[in-house]
Amino acid sequence: MENAEKLKNARNILLKLHKSLLDLEREMYEGIHGELTPVQFVNLLMEDEDFAWLRKFSILIVEIDEMFASKEGIEAGMIEANLEKVAELVEMREPDEYFKAKYQFSIQRDPDAAGLHSQLRTLMRSD
Repeated sequence: MENAEKLKNARNILLKLHKSLLDLEREMYEGIHGELTPVQFVNLLMEDEDFAWLRKFSILIVEIDEMFASKEGIEAGMIEANLEKVAELVEMREPDEYFKAKYQFSIQRDPDAAGLHSQLRTLMRSD
């Protein structure tokens, strides 16, 4: 599989995984604090430190989207760099222990997230 195609596939799985993780976090938060409006939830995602770990996913997805949307062309090094970022994230090589703990908890608690995490790991290991 060509690396650009691999990155596009990784991005699509990453997006689904991010959605699954968001849904789980929202469900847990609302279980404690009560129902949120969409605006309240977006504000929490952007401002609350308990949700900061999820920003690593959203930032990476945006970076990949911007790279593919670039009118200036895409260099192989850019694709390789983003593939490495995806691998680092999904393999939890991130030095942030809070991120690792939250991510690990989420994939243990949510079967959808676990399945997507597994798909992404398999894809990242393929050549």
